[in-house]
Amino acid sequence: MARYLISFDDGAMDFLEEDLPAVGEAARRVVREAKDAGVWIFGAGVERQRASIVATDGTVTDGPFPETKAVVGGFSIIEVPSHEDALRWATKLAEACRCAQEVREIGHDPES
Repeated sequence: MARYLISFDDGAMDFLEEDLPAVGEAARRVVREAKDAGVWIFGAGVERQRASIVATDGTVTDGPFPETKAVVGGFSIIEVPSHEDALRWATKLAEACRCAQEVREIGHDPES
């Protein structure tokens, strides 16, 4: 089985503030369905903030502001048998969150 990262860009959710509770519940329904199906690994929204960049020498600098660069707004990690299965789950999340989702296979690491 392969693991997939399903994510969306910060700011991609384009709906009225008053719709947020309904969107949140719709997304939680998909998460519960994925958990019941045994494919859910982890997921979360990413807080809107400036990133901290850690260089190879350990130096830490403030990263780009989200307004100046596309950043991940939220993500899910699932484990499914095929890319097509990942696309089906991404479709469910896209409908629930009311925004497009990006799907990428996560490289296999035998030690993780």
